[in-house]
Amino acid sequence: MGMVNRPYFRVWATVLALLLYFWLAVGSLVGDSPTMDEQNHIARGLAFLRTGDPRLSLEHPPLINSLSALPLLTMPELRLPTDHPSWERREGWYEFADLFLWQYNHDVGRVVFLARLPILLLAIALALAGYRFAGMLWGRVAALPALVLLLFEPNLLAHGRYATTDMGGTLFTFLATFCLWRLWQVPDRWNWRLWAAAALCMGLAFGSKLSALGFGAIWFVLALLPLYDEGHGRRSREIILRISQLAVAGVTALVVVWVTFGLEWGSFKFITASLSPLNQWAGPMPTFWAGLEQIALLSGGRATAFLFGRFSENGWALYFPAAFVVKTPVVLIALLGLSVVLLFKCSATRSRALFLVLTAAGFYLLAMQSALNIGYRHVLPALPYLLLLIAGLASPELSPMLGRRLSPRRLLAGGTLVVVLTALWIYPHYLSYFSPAVGGPSNGYRILTDSNVDWGQDLLRLKTWMTANAVESVKLGWFGTADPQYYGLAHEPLPGLGRDRFFRLWWEPPFDPADPEPGIYAISASSLWEPPLRVEEKKVYAWFRGRKPDARVGYSILIYYVR
Repeated sequence: MGMVNRPYFRVWATVLALLLYFWLAVGSLVGDSPTMDEQNHIARGLAFLRTGDPRLSLEHPPLINSLSALPLLTMPELRLPTDHPSWERREGWYEFADLFLWQYNHDVGRVVFLARLPILLLAIALALAGYRFAGMLWGRVAALPALVLLLFEPNLLAHGRYATTDMGGTLFTFLATFCLWRLWQVPDRWNWRLWAAAALCMGLAFGSKLSALGFGAIWFVLALLPLYDEGHGRRSREIILRISQLAVAGVTALVVVWVTFGLEWGSFKFITASLSPLNQWAGPMPTFWAGLEQIALLSGGRATAFLFGRFSENGWALYFPAAFVVKTPVVLIALLGLSVVLLFKCSATRSRALFLVLTAAGFYLLAMQSALNIGYRHVLPALPYLLLLIAGLASPELSPMLGRRLSPRRLLAGGTLVVVLTALWIYPHYLSYFSPAVGGPSNGYRILTDSNVDWGQDLLRLKTWMTANAVESVKLGWFGTADPQYYGLAHEPLPGLGRDRFFRLWWEPPFDPADPEPGIYAISASSLWEPPLRVEEKKVYAWFRGRKPDARVGYSILIYYVR
């Protein structure tokens, strides 16, 4: 990897990587139909930009949604359903968003495309931040591998193309952690410039996704540990300084969050018996505090969890670690294990490696407390730290290890190339990526559901498939909020989720589940497992689950020919 040390090589390689990423991301996102949650995020973002009212931002702060909706200001003809009762209801955003995207306006493709572009830029910003962080941790030679891994890791690539808050939360928590690490590398004094950057990024993180608040506990633990350059003062004094910096930054971050809520002031909006007495008072950003209460209620679980063919109403503690294993390329898992061994073995790199490991592990531990097990994307903020740990294989301190032919840098270079090839291979179906070790994406629907494999992204491809195969109509068990009728997709509705005309059929299916009538059935992978029904009731699609699909559209819609 000697060429990597040459500045011109790093510059050109970085430019080429960014261009390739942009081509893959844009080329794939234009073929993805609106996913399950996107219409909610897009509608609340534009509503906040137009009205300055964050009432729809109950479960998700408005920052990322507003950034996503910025390009929509170039479409002044877009109408918001603020004249509809859903605008006034506490949890009316689902209906409000559906009305906005599918009824009040008639340019879904353009709206969704424009709303996805800012998220793509946030994903690029994450890679560039990782380039800088890796360079400071391990030396310049580690910067380029970190950037490439952050660009082409399939799960980051998947969610860096959708108008949701996942990528924004990942970026700003990463930036905040980076800034805190830099701040704590300055011993014995308070560097106000670095502190201000950390406080700002913390505020942007909290204003991006409420789960980012969990990083507060992680940062506190990191502040207690002797992982940084030592000054001339006593260790206890250094710890007190770091905790003070973090505490003051946290208070300042809440002011930043208040700004992202448009300096909202009003009566509080709590619904639980213990907090509702506070509703007689007014205060700053009441929607934010109500959102925290809402998330606390939801963390107990509101959806049946699915893992390896099993169901649970309470989720599994090991759901997210299992999702990491099955949805991460094998080469990255192997390199991660190697990097942990080598970086911890070398005393010169141990503290830096521990900083990254504790950050990622801490977030996983927090996520594992939740029973809401519906998507690997919920632990996406932990992934950049693991990729930076892998980039640490380029650290000069590790050069003597493993010999010349199998040097850590050579292994890192080979693994990075495999990740890029993986991104090219799975294109454009990034959301449905699964490791070949567990059967690959074609077997993914038997391991995980929902946003892990099927988030309603393949509806446009279903229509293309029908045209290519001269299929006039399908019996559609749809999972998604995208409207098949809007796209002129001829179908007979079967039980599904996301739109009412599919959802209400679960209890009166329009076919005999034990002996389906002849026809072409297109069943979403998530619908196949009947998410609204209890385990003992899951008999609607049992006939289909026992058979191998005759064809697939992407990896999220299964085609069955019943004769």
